[in-house]
Amino acid sequence: MATYKEVKGVTIQTLSEDPVEDKGTFSSGGSLNSGRSLAQAGDKTAGLGFGGYDGPPNARIALTESYDGTSFSEVADLNAGRYAMVGFGTQAAAIGAGGYASPPTPTPHRTQVVESWNGSGWTEVADLTTNMRSGTGFGTATAGYVVGGVRTGSVSNLVESWNGSAWTETTEINTARAGAGGAGITTAGLIFGGTTAAPAITGITELWNGSAWTEVADMPTAADSSFSGGTSTLAAAAGGSVPSKITTLQLWDGTSWTTNPTGLSGQRSTGGTNSSPTQGNLLVAGGVGPGPTNYSPTAVEELDFPPVTQPKLNEGMIFLSGAGTKLKGFNKDAGIPSATWSSGANLSNARAMNAGIGTTNAALSLGGNAFGGPYPVTVEQYDGTSWTEVAEFNTGRAYLAGMGSTTSGLVCNGVDTAPPVFNTGKTETWNGSSWTEVADLGTARYRTGLAGSSATAGVAFGGFNLSEPYPPPASDFAGTEIWNGSAWTEVNNLNTARGCSAGAGIQTAALCMGGFAPPTGAPKGIAVEQWDGTSWTEIAETSTNKRGRGGSGGVSRAIVFGGQTSPQNLTEMWNGSSWSEIADLSAGRYLAGSGSLGAQASFQSNGEEPGDSVKFEEFEADAELSTVTLS
Repeated sequence: MATYKEVKGVTIQTLSEDPVEDKGTFSSGGSLNSGRSLAQAGDKTAGLGFGGYDGPPNARIALTESYDGTSFSEVADLNAGRYAMVGFGTQAAAIGAGGYASPPTPTPHRTQVVESWNGSGWTEVADLTTNMRSGTGFGTATAGYVVGGVRTGSVSNLVESWNGSAWTETTEINTARAGAGGAGITTAGLIFGGTTAAPAITGITELWNGSAWTEVADMPTAADSSFSGGTSTLAAAAGGSVPSKITTLQLWDGTSWTTNPTGLSGQRSTGGTNSSPTQGNLLVAGGVGPGPTNYSPTAVEELDFPPVTQPKLNEGMIFLSGAGTKLKGFNKDAGIPSATWSSGANLSNARAMNAGIGTTNAALSLGGNAFGGPYPVTVEQYDGTSWTEVAEFNTGRAYLAGMGSTTSGLVCNGVDTAPPVFNTGKTETWNGSSWTEVADLGTARYRTGLAGSSATAGVAFGGFNLSEPYPPPASDFAGTEIWNGSAWTEVNNLNTARGCSAGAGIQTAALCMGGFAPPTGAPKGIAVEQWDGTSWTEIAETSTNKRGRGGSGGVSRAIVFGGQTSPQNLTEMWNGSSWSEIADLSAGRYLAGSGSLGAQASFQSNGEEPGDSVKFEEFEADAELSTVTLS
């Protein structure tokens, strides 16, 4: 039999650490103090956000906030509040140009006003040559450009050059537009996307060499008002409108654009230029969320790339991982990983309608319904090999939900007595050794969806409202509440009221997957909605109409599995844009406890098949990096 070296001409490397995919990923940053669509300068380590708009009654905001890489602080206001400005520069020296100003500026309130930031305050400097809003720009506080925008009532191809003291009209862009993204410096710049005079959203990209504009490769996804930054050879465009808001991250390498495998956690576009000086340090703050009135998100996301020195995965790569115990290969298959369910150690106590917290290597299973008896207070912890009973929680119940990890978890809602049945809003937190009762949900309910990464931040949605007598007329519920570690606050409802839904994600970026609405039991198992921290948006439906499914993951990769009417074993995976059927459970089941966090695809399932079950299954997938099975 031929060896791998004889066939391929090389040996297989043994690597102590798996290489990583050379892609950008977003992580949550410190929230804005005032949610709005705003102009920005600087980057994720030292950023500046200024001006903005937070919705009717058409407020033009003068607020400026400074970012230190962790949190925003309010600093000196603009002299003239406005939005749809061009912003560029750094945290210590920036330009805010044009935009929509407040009356008494003549209608339609576009302005020529320009202000310069010196690190502590704003000073009005020379005006633009014409009034302008929704343009783009790049450069520094002493040498930059303002490009395009809406000027004197129409989309413009005008370009103005700034030398630190005056504006001069210079070479026009080839395609007039507003809402473009920008990147670069005065001798090497880039603009991309936006809306043309047609009007039409475009992906046209133009490169500036200091004297002329040249059209180069278009963006894969035409987008208006994306968050942008970088250089003429390494640029990024995140989110934007198409016209609906998107999460897509597009990357420019100096020659062409590619679509990054992962994007923003929530859909949004910016309300002003965000000209970060480097591609890998892009800061996405505020903006405009999905829907027609979502003008004031406070969420912040920071773009990260793997270190240059860290080994990178290449398509077709094959290597021995760790101590040489696993042979792994990296191959892309339309973004759908090879995945499997495998049997894990059985629970000590049979149960269904329970809550699950954690991952396949560190999980909690708690509560549920031991048929014929009281709802248990039993909690079991999994270490990747076996289950061990740990401290009981305070109120036994079924149909409850959990989130977080084995060191910082939370459970809430459920049914806490046998018939006559009462639903509850009771909430308890777990610190790794004990449970503490905390503030109740605002509305008692059961079979609620829940998403969150710890005991201090989560979102609960949907469920069933239940009242006496038994059996009661249960009503489906659309209410959403967010948890801040000490209290629940009611926020915007789901678009489709339902209970028995699966949840995935974190407090600011979550999925509500499936569910149904009594008293008719009409299934809503294909309906999926995405939460951006402010509101819910309906997204692509699953292929199978079932309720009582388990679920886990995040907004860019999640799974739902099992479900009713009769127990199902189907699993579907979400890749951020569509659903695909993948590996089945070994047996049909529903009302299972499922992990609420986990690595991208590491979850557990136990539940009815059709009665109480001790069976536990683990789901594993390495995204596109998979263990090679030899035969």
